[in-house]
Amino acid sequence: MLRLALATLRSRGGAFAATFTALLLAAAVVSACGVLLESGLRSALPPERYDKAPVIVAASQSVELEVESADGSAYRSAQPLPERPRLDAALAGDLAALDGVESVVPDRRATVRLLAGDRSVTGANGAVPQAHTWQSRVLGGFRLTEGHRPEGPRQVVLDTDLAERAGLHVGDDVRLMSAAAPRTFEVTGLVALDGGRTPRQSVLFASTAAVEGLSPAARTSVDAFGVLTAPGTAAGQVASEVERTLKDTNASVYTGEGRGEAEFTDVAVGAATLVELATAIGGNVLLVAVFVLCATTSLAIRHRRREMALLRAIGTTPRQLHRMIAAESAVAGLVAGLLGCPLGVGVVYWLSDQFAGRGIVPPDFQPVVGPLPFLTAVTATVLTAVGASWFAARRAARIRPTEALREATGEPDRPSRGRLVTGGVLLALAVSVLGLGLAYRTDFLTLVGMANSLVLLLVTAAAVLGPQLARAATAVLAPLLLRTGVAGWLAAANSRARAARTAAAVTPLVLSVSFAATVVFTQTTQLDRAAHEIRSGTVADHVLTSTSGVSPDLAQRAADLPGVSAATGVVRSKAVGVGSLLGTEETVSLTAQGLQPAALSATIDLDAREGNLSALAPDTVALSTTAASWLGLEVGDRAHLYLGDGTPFTGEVIAVYGRGLGFADLTFDHDLLLSHTTAGVDQSVLVRSASGAGDVAEELSALAHSYPGTALSGALAVDDLVAEQRAMAWVNYVVVGLIIAYTALTVVNTQAMNTASRRREFALLRLTGTTRAQLLGMVRRESVAVVITGAVLGTLLAVPPLSLVALALTGGPFPTVPVPGWLAIVGTTGLLAVAGAMLPSRLMLRARPVDAIGTKE
Repeated sequence: MLRLALATLRSRGGAFAATFTALLLAAAVVSACGVLLESGLRSALPPERYDKAPVIVAASQSVELEVESADGSAYRSAQPLPERPRLDAALAGDLAALDGVESVVPDRRATVRLLAGDRSVTGANGAVPQAHTWQSRVLGGFRLTEGHRPEGPRQVVLDTDLAERAGLHVGDDVRLMSAAAPRTFEVTGLVALDGGRTPRQSVLFASTAAVEGLSPAARTSVDAFGVLTAPGTAAGQVASEVERTLKDTNASVYTGEGRGEAEFTDVAVGAATLVELATAIGGNVLLVAVFVLCATTSLAIRHRRREMALLRAIGTTPRQLHRMIAAESAVAGLVAGLLGCPLGVGVVYWLSDQFAGRGIVPPDFQPVVGPLPFLTAVTATVLTAVGASWFAARRAARIRPTEALREATGEPDRPSRGRLVTGGVLLALAVSVLGLGLAYRTDFLTLVGMANSLVLLLVTAAAVLGPQLARAATAVLAPLLLRTGVAGWLAAANSRARAARTAAAVTPLVLSVSFAATVVFTQTTQLDRAAHEIRSGTVADHVLTSTSGVSPDLAQRAADLPGVSAATGVVRSKAVGVGSLLGTEETVSLTAQGLQPAALSATIDLDAREGNLSALAPDTVALSTTAASWLGLEVGDRAHLYLGDGTPFTGEVIAVYGRGLGFADLTFDHDLLLSHTTAGVDQSVLVRSASGAGDVAEELSALAHSYPGTALSGALAVDDLVAEQRAMAWVNYVVVGLIIAYTALTVVNTQAMNTASRRREFALLRLTGTTRAQLLGMVRRESVAVVITGAVLGTLLAVPPLSLVALALTGGPFPTVPVPGWLAIVGTTGLLAVAGAMLPSRLMLRARPVDAIGTKE
């Protein structure tokens, strides 16, 4: 069978070209996603500031919760924390008392903005610099290269790269700003890493008093402890003792290369996001690849009906036929997998640059390329190819030889009972899902999950019932075709007689339009709604913002200005809770904002639906309708959440509001949320002028000038607030691009193979007097009919899932559908469908009809 399969591949290379290309693309994308997944799981970097400490103790950068599945079984689910968790400084005594510990060095930190004139100096990799206590320098590989250590509360030592960026030298003055107005420090020295390496994260060292002044939280808590072991004591032994001592705390113990994970927390957060994205993209690509491969393989086997019938007639058993087709597919899948993996490496680096540019991963992220993703990609490609071929060859293997020979010359008059039953069941399931979605219209997660399932059910049903839908579409379009002359009459007749061929061409168009429209217009609906909520909910007259954050005391100073009735700082973070989707619990990461309760209603209108937002306090929380749906909470309930740094929070739900998509899922007291952020700064300050007061813009501008880098504007920057949503939308657009690429390949292949199989038909028509122009006109009209049918049906199939998404996001059934976007989706696949039919037709019509009529199949 293998020899026969290889011979078939050599003689029918063109028929396998599209299937091979689809497998090649699948291998490239799956291998790329595998590399990204492995990179996320193995993303640790070597330590720099912790390089000399054998053991590092730091708070865990994730929170792990126990949740229940639909069957009642419990399991642990982890969520990464966006903020840097801290440890109680009192733990130093417990660690120092352990056997084998020589000393314990606390690492205290303050996030600062370094000012050179009126500009903020960006640190390495675009991050803001971090100030650490001079005492913690012994934990890492920094050595003093110039000057002396900081000895007073207004002295600092900079790393040489940061000093070069700021144009500073020993003896110069530098201004630092964190949670208050800028303070002036003297540069007393410069440090550099061993070997002259540029540090991944710009640092400066100051006295403990200076760091505590820049970050009050550093007085009672630390970022990490460096544990220096006694001579002759193994780090692993001490690490085990530390783990036993701190087993009931949120502390984690790091040794070896794992110390870099404790130092660079942004890598851990980016890695977790990368794992989710790689899984999502790879899953979607595999799903579409199965559809595409089933379509292309089924079409190739349909065009080999005569060959299959003859093989059955001469005694080939169904099992042998299956083995031959499986061998063909396995060979094609193996070769495509081996060639696709190198392409996947290029895809990895392109995606890495795109992710870094959108803030999804750190700017210096480097993929980890190992053999496992490529082995997985090749295996998945071969299995997918064999599975698709087995599914497509079932009828060819089961049918009786005499019946197969009869069908080789035409199509069955009636659809099979199995096809009708399967299509009916799928449609019934789709109607049930839609009905459930309408019944759960207030449950966001349920609606979005049902929308994804609904589009899959509808597309599958359309593929199963393709011939029936093609006949119905032809019946509608035939009167229009008949009015366009001889070519139109021929096109209508062919479409009626060859419904299966028409359906084969329409199905990939339906797949492309429905999937792409659902994904794209879900994102446009979400972004449009978020922008609308921001514009409608902003009551403040003026906004103070800064790219590096705004000092928290700026809001109070703005509120004290004459003519200002209210001002509030806005701090943004995330919180983790346990949500429920169709009976299954899962951890969810929710956006959070902190506002001053006294100034909330005067600056932001969150569209309160229930409860009273003015009751916001440190022990309460307000939820958006989306968050209330996810968490299953109502006004008066107790919310159990984890703040961005992992601190447990329990508080009463005092209100449910409607504008969570534009602002945040959760609203906390400003000071509470601020104290649990890494940087300890506000994102912006909202200012409301007093009624009847004059313009306060001049006073606010002067105030902003005293905080370099702070700008005054008249409204919240919508693009900044929805930046994360735009980044996630871009990921979905990548998925759409892959879907269109796959389905475009299927469209071109289907049209080309359908047209190539009509060589004798074209020759016979020409011998009976049909002109070349009439034949081209016939093909053109058939292609236009296919495009219209695919576009209309694909659009109609996208309407129910998009309506569910719109209900979830806006409360109404109407999604945001930009006409240019819809035209781009339909136009791209439509042009390819027409080109896939017209180009082969023109090539075939170059041959003389007498020669073409005698060609083999």
